[in-house]
Amino acid sequence: MDKIKLIVGLGNPGKEYERTRHNVGFLFIEILENNFKNKKIILAKSQNFMNESGKAVATLIKLYKLNPENVLIVHDDIDILWGDFKFSFGRSSAGHKGVESVIKSLKTKNFWRLRIGIQPLRQAQGKPMINKKHISADKIILKKFTSTDLNILNKTIQKAISKLETAFNIK
Repeated sequence: MDKIKLIVGLGNPGKEYERTRHNVGFLFIEILENNFKNKKIILAKSQNFMNESGKAVATLIKLYKLNPENVLIVHDDIDILWGDFKFSFGRSSAGHKGVESVIKSLKTKNFWRLRIGIQPLRQAQGKPMINKKHISADKIILKKFTSTDLNILNKTIQKAISKLETAFNIK
């Protein structure tokens, strides 16, 4: 497996988007910056809006002369439950506009993704369950984090970092 050389967190710039579920890619990079000392890996937060993220990723790949296979894009995923995450490679965007932009700009889907779940849970007899009630995507992705949310997100990100270090042999 090729080494990851660039990790890009997707999100939206601006105060109104800070600490929203759509910006978990930014939060991942912030936590990684504080806990990660590997100088061979470039960390970046796209400062384009989510739907135009591909421009920033393409610029970084060109600047550092990287192959897309050496890139990890970190973003929210409404199809994954809150508190969970998945790594994937070479998959379609599944409707995620930021990932669509990256695929279009790179002209390939052959890059790594860390998909952090933002699908809300509800409690039933003390056990988390998928929220079956329809909630518009905008209300979910633009929802601000509570302190409890941030605690869960931090634990999720720490697990993802651990798996990242193991899977790609980076520390």
